[in-house]
Amino acid sequence: MISSVLDKPGGEWRIIAISMAAMWTLYVTTLLVRMALWDNLGWHLVSAYAPRLVSGILLNIVLLVVLRSLSDRHSLPRRALIAAATCLVISLGQATFAAHVDFSNAEKRVEKITTVEGMVIKRKGAEVTVYRGSDDPLTFTFPGSGTGGIANLRTVAEYATVWVFFYAAWSAIYLAGMSAGQVARAQQRLAEAEAAAQSAQVRALRYQINPHFLFNTLNSLSSLVMREDNERAEDMLMALSTFFRTSLSLDPSAAVPLSEEIALQRLYLDIEEVRFPKRLKINIDVPEDVANVTVPALILQPIIENAIKYGVSATKQPVTLSITAHRLDDARVQIDVFNSAPDGKLNNDPGKRPTGTGTGLNNVCQRLETHFAGEADCRFGPVEGGYRVSLAIPDTEHLDD
Repeated sequence: MISSVLDKPGGEWRIIAISMAAMWTLYVTTLLVRMALWDNLGWHLVSAYAPRLVSGILLNIVLLVVLRSLSDRHSLPRRALIAAATCLVISLGQATFAAHVDFSNAEKRVEKITTVEGMVIKRKGAEVTVYRGSDDPLTFTFPGSGTGGIANLRTVAEYATVWVFFYAAWSAIYLAGMSAGQVARAQQRLAEAEAAAQSAQVRALRYQINPHFLFNTLNSLSSLVMREDNERAEDMLMALSTFFRTSLSLDPSAAVPLSEEIALQRLYLDIEEVRFPKRLKINIDVPEDVANVTVPALILQPIIENAIKYGVSATKQPVTLSITAHRLDDARVQIDVFNSAPDGKLNNDPGKRPTGTGTGLNNVCQRLETHFAGEADCRFGPVEGGYRVSLAIPDTEHLDD
């Protein structure tokens, strides 16, 4: 709650104003109750306590200035130590002033008592005078009483004990509120930094299209033009243009229906089919009941690229690239990308499997984990007859229903 107030314009000053108002309202309320119960509440008492109330608020402002002067670089224990020392100093100042006001009021106040014997006893400050009819009055002074406005040290110590706890309580509230706000802001900055890093990583995938793909596509276009196969060259150029326009306009942090993701990859594969007319066979099987399942945009792009690079380009034999999807249950869907390797042979080298850094596939898994809050499963590796990547994702629309 405090952190939400601090995030608003002027939020810190709102907390300061509310905390100071609450503390001093509590003090005044306690004082009025005490005077009503024991001191026969009167306006003369209210006016007597008004100066110490004003001085206390002013000293509270001094304490605030000291605490606000401490930068965030100071640790909480150090700020607490400085606050405690400041509370002690201003409490002694407030106690001295309050005691001085009390003694000054006591010296000005005249109290008169008439006994049953007819004697009149008057007290003014520390001086007591006894009038005994026609006899001369007796005057004496209480020993140890403060005179001339000098506060008694014992009284100052008693007052200071009360005030130091008052100021310490407010300091604790202030420091706790500011520390909570700093922690909340630090957590928010960390979350924003993590989100920015994730967004940067996700957006990097947009531009992770294999440069060799572009170069090879341009070479294929050049070959088609040289052979005057203008129709196929035009189809390839249109597919390339549509693929780049669509992929670069997508927000990779957004989600798209699986059917749209498949359609984009189909454009990519159309280009690769022109490059590998005899080696690449494509099989896509995405039933209608899973076509609207949402996936992160471009999530299949690194997988398809790897399948072409390490599957089709790495062998001279026909390779079938299969993209299939099916329901695991009512709430989960599995997407498989499989590229075959006849007899496990690539580049006519028995037993050789696709190799690479794994960056693209690891990014895919990280994106899925982040997008689906850990509810997705990503697996990849060589299997019998080729290489498979399996993505098991929740059907969020189904779950919402």
